[in-house]
Amino acid sequence: FASLPRSHRAPGNPAKRVFQALRIEVNGELDKLARTLPKLALRLNQGGRIVVESYHSLEDIAVKRFMNNGLEVDVPANMPIVPADAQPFFRSLTRGAVKASKEEIANNTRSSSVRLRAVELIRDIP
Repeated sequence: FASLPRSHRAPGNPAKRVFQALRIEVNGELDKLARTLPKLALRLNQGGRIVVESYHSLEDIAVKRFMNNGLEVDVPANMPIVPADAQPFFRSLTRGAVKASKEEIANNTRSSSVRLRAVELIRDIP
């Protein structure tokens, strides 16, 4: 870190990030998240919702990737008609990730890192 200019260093103690990374890896948190989200989606009835709060970027990337998978049409771009089973099965309930307001952060500093994403099941998952 000494070779980085002061303005480009992350604030706080770098050991926190190291221990966070170790905890995530040792506990298999990202693997558990990747396995749990599809299982959860398969248990939903139409109109059911999945709401996820992620506390760091690696979690948020996994959640975003999972949700976007169900929000997109699953056919080649040049296909003239999209079959019903290739239509999206989720409808987004949030526009991207919802972040805490300045007021919320002032009342609860831990909320500054939270990202909330939500989708609704609009048809059965193939």
